[in-house]
Amino acid sequence: MLLKSFLQAVLLSLISIAAFPQNMFRGDLTHSGIYQGKGPRSFEKVKWVFKTDGWVISSPTLADGVVYIGSDDGKLYAIDAEKGTEKWHFATTGSLFGGPVRSSAAIANGTLYFSSYDGCFYALEAATGKLKWKFEHGERQFEAKHLHYRPPVNQTSADFWDFFESSPAVDKGVVYFGSGDGNMYALDAATGQLKWKFATKDVVHSSPAIYNGTLYFGSWDGRLYAVDAATGQEKWNYMTGEDNDAHNQVGIQSSPSVVDGVVYFASRHGGNVYAVDARTGKEIWHFDNQGSWISTSPVVYDGLVYVGSSDPGIFRALNAKTGELKYKLDAKMFIFSSPAVASGMAYFGAFNGKLYAVDLKSRQFAWEFQTTAGKKDPLGITLPDGRPDELAIFREIAHGRMLEANYRSAERIFSLGSIVSSPAIDGGVIYFGSTDGNVYAIQ
Repeated sequence: MLLKSFLQAVLLSLISIAAFPQNMFRGDLTHSGIYQGKGPRSFEKVKWVFKTDGWVISSPTLADGVVYIGSDDGKLYAIDAEKGTEKWHFATTGSLFGGPVRSSAAIANGTLYFSSYDGCFYALEAATGKLKWKFEHGERQFEAKHLHYRPPVNQTSADFWDFFESSPAVDKGVVYFGSGDGNMYALDAATGQLKWKFATKDVVHSSPAIYNGTLYFGSWDGRLYAVDAATGQEKWNYMTGEDNDAHNQVGIQSSPSVVDGVVYFASRHGGNVYAVDARTGKEIWHFDNQGSWISTSPVVYDGLVYVGSSDPGIFRALNAKTGELKYKLDAKMFIFSSPAVASGMAYFGAFNGKLYAVDLKSRQFAWEFQTTAGKKDPLGITLPDGRPDELAIFREIAHGRMLEANYRSAERIFSLGSIVSSPAIDGGVIYFGSTDGNVYAIQ
């Protein structure tokens, strides 16, 4: 009996490990956001800090003792997970100066895949960083006239808040990713040859989730799409809403999570969270966040859906079956970092440079870590109560200078060492990037 119990325990452990790989954005093909192993219940120390030369918006991918993460300095880094030392880096080459790497890497069969704002999708040898192949596409940010209600009406400007890229998913020898050119691509994972592409009506920076042979992803055209993974044929689409005037309440930045035949995702339209039937696209419920964007990707754990919102920065728990709000916690600052869950704890970052840990049983913040820049607030853009001084951050927007605002506002708010990178967890250590240019490992 003891031997039988031991073998059963070993089998369950192996099943758990197989169920929650960590070799792509959000951990696995369904974007569960749930990680194996221990989630730290208290903050002990910073294990290491790795410095890059640009904002780190990309989320880390973990495989075989290595942390893979991109930076706005145009490089993809491979970092020893234990020591925090560089194993290798790859500089993007699609333009004269390369391009920011805001896509999170996926790894399969010894090959690492990611996209860059230089307009190229790359496949590298994971062990060495040697280029295997690259595929050119048309990356860009979402653009619109009269953006966010700001004059002049006829001025087209890029949306600073669209700062993620679609992160690839690899399944059955095919790698899938979305692009700023409005397409979802399917490439042969070994050769980079195009198998098919599916056109939406705007930028695709939502990362595809795969469930039962179907790709699920959002577009800035406001629709969530279900596409056959083998053929690229549309199965259905779900429209969240439009905003043809100011393009403020429109677009899906959130990447879907698929659990038990239900697709969970969020939208900037009304700040809604949705649950739709994975087979039919029929709405099961939606939660109205009353206009505050939800750009984070949801995680479903123990019957609840967890998401963070932008303004105000609220972490919410919803009933997975009904969408009913169960509880909420105030982070005081915008949340774009998608929550990660491990052993009953949830972790996410915010624009104030804080990483928050939530005890899901007690429904309270357990601890927090803040970057040095966040503590110093060098430009004085945080109010005494910890909330953002939006007038100080968005001066150009207030005066209608949208093109300048995309750069100046970013410099100001990211001066806090903002954490928009989504955490990855392994062995009691949490890994994430920050706009102070650092990759952190804390435990």
